Amino acid sequence: MPINYLRGLTSPQRSDQTNRHLGRSLAFIAGATNAGGFLAVGQYTSHMSGVVASMSDNLALGETALVVSGFSSLQRFLPVRPHPRY
Repeated sequence: MPINYLRGLTSPQRSDQTNRHLGRSLAFIAGATNAGGFLAVGQYTSHMSGVVASMSDNLALGETALVVSGFSSLQRFLPVRPHPRY
């Protein structure tokens, strides 16, 4: 990869296209981490995508209590934005 491309991904000023490239790259890395962790230790290892993957597995297995637990864990990673004041 050219160094200018990588510098563009880490620059504070990025275009929409660069943001999409960065998002795809990070999603690929998270998926690869999940797959590698699952094969190595039998558990998903990345934070948000690992929790979502685990929730889908538990949903397919009918483990609703674990799905609810995963959903509450997922909420802890999402930012809380206050409502705008009028």
